[in-house]
Amino acid sequence: QVQLVESGGGSVQAGGSLTLSCTASDYTYSRYSMAWFRQAPGKEREGVATISADGGMAYRADSVKDRFIISRDFTKNTLYLQMDKMKREDTAMYYCARGRGAWPSLQVDYYPIWGQGIRVTVSS
Repeated sequence: QVQLVESGGGSVQAGGSLTLSCTASDYTYSRYSMAWFRQAPGKEREGVATISADGGMAYRADSVKDRFIISRDFTKNTLYLQMDKMKREDTAMYYCARGRGAWPSLQVDYYPIWGQGIRVTVSS
């Protein structure tokens, strides 16, 4: 079973930046779309950004469109989420996930494989 391991979380002040990483243990990483999700306390899990298997298509939620960038490195089997101009409302557990197929999607049920999550806290 493939494993996804997130890193790079932590605390940052509003307006600051963080970059999350997610490394896949399986060589099939390049065959599937990937995505970042987040879940704040008391809220449902929501899609943040997604990227196709070949990296050619990427989509972001409206709430992060001008601030976050998703990318993937095939040589390192690693997915990234660069987060800039962070806001308090970005505070959440962040999860990376591997999709069922090659197309990108922000739908939770498209993703059968998840990382354990990593905490991001933005303070004012």
